[in-house]
Amino acid sequence: MSISEKLDRVLTRAEEVRHLLSTAEGNQFGALSKELSELEPLVEKVEALRAAERARDEAEAMLADPELRELAEDEYLAQKEAVPRLEREVRLMLLPKDSADERSAILEIRPAAGGDEASLFAAELFRAYQRYAEARRWRFEVMDYDESELGGVKGAVAEIQGRGVFARLKYESGVHRVQRVPATETQGRIHTSTVTVAVLPEAEEVDVQINEADLRIDTYRASGAGGQHVNKTDSAVRITHLPTGTVVAMQEERSQHKNRAKAMKVLRARIYEAERAKLAGARAADRKGQVGTGDRSERIRTYNFPQGRVTDHRIGLTLHKIDRVMLGELDEIIDALTAEDEAARLAAEGE
Repeated sequence: MSISEKLDRVLTRAEEVRHLLSTAEGNQFGALSKELSELEPLVEKVEALRAAERARDEAEAMLADPELRELAEDEYLAQKEAVPRLEREVRLMLLPKDSADERSAILEIRPAAGGDEASLFAAELFRAYQRYAEARRWRFEVMDYDESELGGVKGAVAEIQGRGVFARLKYESGVHRVQRVPATETQGRIHTSTVTVAVLPEAEEVDVQINEADLRIDTYRASGAGGQHVNKTDSAVRITHLPTGTVVAMQEERSQHKNRAKAMKVLRARIYEAERAKLAGARAADRKGQVGTGDRSERIRTYNFPQGRVTDHRIGLTLHKIDRVMLGELDEIIDALTAEDEAARLAAEGE
């Protein structure tokens, strides 16, 4: 089917839905309203494209008239430039949507190789994402923060709530490498350490069915860097999902009940993402050559402090403003990753 035929179908379906809405009731009205709200942005873009095509063709015809040529030339050039841009936007809107893109997300950061330095950088990276979330007016709630002795973290988990959070942050999953002279280094030598980041789409109970019989729940006395309240009661919770072997531990709250609720939220997100990965195996293989699969074993980015640069290895992007990036200014990187992924998906669609 040609792109023009696809667009005709979109416009026809929108008209059908508008007609059906005039007599619909109850659940049918709700379903049709939702479908129309999803169609309308595409319909507007298609109408803009076709208007630009008409204006281009009319201006091109006027170019043959010596009296009208000067008047038509600017219009023709403007529309000739607008049509390819609108075509690309329409094609992007026609691509299959990731059903999780509009969801909130769970962010997990853990030090990997590098000991204390990895732990310190994990804490700094966690704060960078917090600043990014705050700048976009998303709600950033720390779910678990296991602080180390030197002010780093052994692990940190946050819930980031807002529309489209997962779509923006999903490319951050993977291994982040830092190269710098640690504060504890007396010889001035540059060390290389790594941190793992996982961004998971938030899952509701309807998305993942978890049977209580499949869970092993352990409670224990939590530990903290400063010997706070967490050492006084068995408030920490560790949940093991026996069928998958997934383990989630939570100790941030004083209440065992609250820690269990948070652990279940993270567990659902992990299982949901694992199921998505299985169902989209072929798509994940395609993405590996683009901007990465989100696999936490894959090195995706290097933060080189002596040279003041951040390099994303998946797209070969290097920015010489590491201080701004660590303050949460991530849009330039995320926009580039999104554009690369979109270009690859459009190319695959055209094959």
